[in-house]
Amino acid sequence: MLKLTLKGGDVREAEQGVTVDSVCRDISMGLYRAACAARVNGEVADLRTVLNEDSTLDILTFDDLDGKKAYWHTTSHIMAQAVKRLYPQVKLTIGPSIDNGFYYDFDLEDSLTLEDLPKIEAEMKKIIKEALPLERFALPKAEALELMKDEPYKCELIEALPEDEEISFYKQGDFVDLCAGPHLPDTGRVKAVKLLSVTGAYWRGDSKNKMLKRIYGVAFPKASELEAHLQQLEEAKKRDHNKLGRELELFTTSDVIGQGLPIMLPKGARIIQLLQRFVEDEEQKRGWLLTKTPYMAKSDLYKISGHWDHYQDGMFVLGDEEKDKEVFALRPMTCPFQYQAYLNRARSYRDLPLRYNETSTLFRNEASGEMHGLIRVRQFTISEGHLMCRPDQLEEEFKGCLELAIFMLKTLGLYEDVSYRFSQWDPDNREKYIGTEEQWDEAQGIMKRILDHLEIPYAIGVGEAAFYGPKLDIQIKNVHGKEDTLITIQIDQMLAEKFGMEYTDADGSKKNPYIIHRTSIGCYERTLALLIEKYAGAFPLWLAPEQVRVMPISERQADAATEVTEQLKAAGLRAEADLRNEKIGYKIREAQMQKVPYMLIIGDKEAESGTVSVRRRGENGDLGSMSVEEFLQKALVEVATKAR
Repeated sequence: MLKLTLKGGDVREAEQGVTVDSVCRDISMGLYRAACAARVNGEVADLRTVLNEDSTLDILTFDDLDGKKAYWHTTSHIMAQAVKRLYPQVKLTIGPSIDNGFYYDFDLEDSLTLEDLPKIEAEMKKIIKEALPLERFALPKAEALELMKDEPYKCELIEALPEDEEISFYKQGDFVDLCAGPHLPDTGRVKAVKLLSVTGAYWRGDSKNKMLKRIYGVAFPKASELEAHLQQLEEAKKRDHNKLGRELELFTTSDVIGQGLPIMLPKGARIIQLLQRFVEDEEQKRGWLLTKTPYMAKSDLYKISGHWDHYQDGMFVLGDEEKDKEVFALRPMTCPFQYQAYLNRARSYRDLPLRYNETSTLFRNEASGEMHGLIRVRQFTISEGHLMCRPDQLEEEFKGCLELAIFMLKTLGLYEDVSYRFSQWDPDNREKYIGTEEQWDEAQGIMKRILDHLEIPYAIGVGEAAFYGPKLDIQIKNVHGKEDTLITIQIDQMLAEKFGMEYTDADGSKKNPYIIHRTSIGCYERTLALLIEKYAGAFPLWLAPEQVRVMPISERQADAATEVTEQLKAAGLRAEADLRNEKIGYKIREAQMQKVPYMLIIGDKEAESGTVSVRRRGENGDLGSMSVEEFLQKALVEVATKAR
């Protein structure tokens, strides 16, 4: 008999050779019907997996991330089968699950538009109704190539695999796909499906390859869940910073300037200025010393740091090393520049920790397909900092960097939206990194101890480390579910030695400091994008580019409105007067559309009494009449406390 340790620690006995779905049925038919996949001894597997030894077993439903992935991956195969039935000449490529659904890429000469999606959906529903079993089988490489001889993209994938590897496939009815799985037991398990969009995508993401047709979709076990998700997508479209930011005139772009080079309009520039002032003042309180370094440097600097060898593809290089005496590059990060400030004079252990911060404009040569609004751009500004410290100071200083980041996130209202990733090196890809295995083990061991001691809940990202050290990435998703890094904190024990950065220790010996690379609020453009989406453009008062709009009901109150506006400005509020000869209802609606936090309305009564009628944006926003002084007191407290 086998011993199977279930989630929660319960142990069940079963016959050798039992399948996971049989165990699942024995536990509960309700669980069996909801099961999507399993985790056997830590590895995600099909429900058809045969158990021949004592194992840990966790049944995965749609509520589990890996369960969702199996569900969506199966639906991508159903979509591919439907497309193959409708367009027999199509060539299949890949169709993975993603964070918020699935896609499949097709090589198809026919045009494919949104109007074609309903007929593909209809064919998918037929396949679902057929409840076709998904059957896994494996073949040697030569037989796999023979099976896929009419699918050139599949053959290309197979050719890249080792000669002795058994290659797995999944069959559902007359459809076979190259796939590692896992999958649902049959197509009938999928209940509610919706195809969302059609886009172009290069094979393997390389613009040198053929442009394919990519169909995105999503599926759920219940129609009500699908409906709720589609409503969420509609709300996401309304909050999309790329749309809303342009409508609110926060930023724009220009084809003659170039992709990934946004122009901050006055309102957007004001918000970024407010954020920068806030960050720099807070960093100064915490002992950070402001530097200002050049936007470019000779290639010599980047060769010392290793960026020239490990990051040159992501840099804008000015000149040609074979032709020019000196070649420069725009900086992709500030660290090697701030190291020169450290090297300005000899350092003692008493000088440490030494904290340098900078509001840095950086340049990175992002691929055109990666750029999106303000989320990913080619020129951006970042709250960058580098901290040199002794080994005994490392944990406390790392903690201080993390506390600063959390303080910023909480102040902005983004704290509840983030997750943490411990980004490590990939020892199987040594060319990507500098340093020895021992150095990496030491640096990652130190970071793990710090994170565990601080009780930070983190996922591990193998291969996500910087080329010189591990990092804590604070991750956040935009309204469409796409995850990006907002803030990073990195431990580096390698670059100080490369730059000759030393300090004299208490015993007179020379030592290299540890370096912590960190951002406190991340990239300002990306942060602005996330704030637009978080608040749907209705920023908290302290961040709103226009905080108050004063509106006379008629021309008779224009002088009073102007006087009140000047009084608000003198007190430090960003206020404007709307003196147009328009109806007050129109003025209020327009201010609401532009997300102005407060509207002060002045009629004859208010002008005579020196009061204002206060209206807050949103529904039921009428706060009644008050003196200008009363309103100022209320608004200034709201600004000072950065209330949300």
